[in-house]
Amino acid sequence: VQLVESGGGLVQPGGSLRLSCAASGFTFSTYPVVWYRQPPGKEREQVAVINSGGSSTNYADSVKGRFTISRDNAKNTAYLQMNSLKPEDTAVYYCHASQLWGQGTQVAVSS
Repeated sequence: VQLVESGGGLVQPGGSLRLSCAASGFTFSTYPVVWYRQPPGKEREQVAVINSGGSSTNYADSVKGRFTISRDNAKNTAYLQMNSLKPEDTAVYYCHASQLWGQGTQVAVSS
């Protein structure tokens, strides 16, 4: 039973990354998924949430219009497409579902 994030890395301002959150060991399709991030030296904050069926999403104001959360229940995977990245998006990104947390994936935005 686990969540595994991937897709992080170093990107220049204005660039894009796509994070993935692969679930196993539970009925992924019945749970909403939330992406969080924790910038260096700061508290963890919610970034985006998607309902179990994928029909409803919500975003933090800081990422609206730049990030898109989605999911493929057939693949037990959720995604976070991040465009127009800014240095302030630098953080460890975590996915959360069914009381589980992934290990996190580091995103660094720097020139």
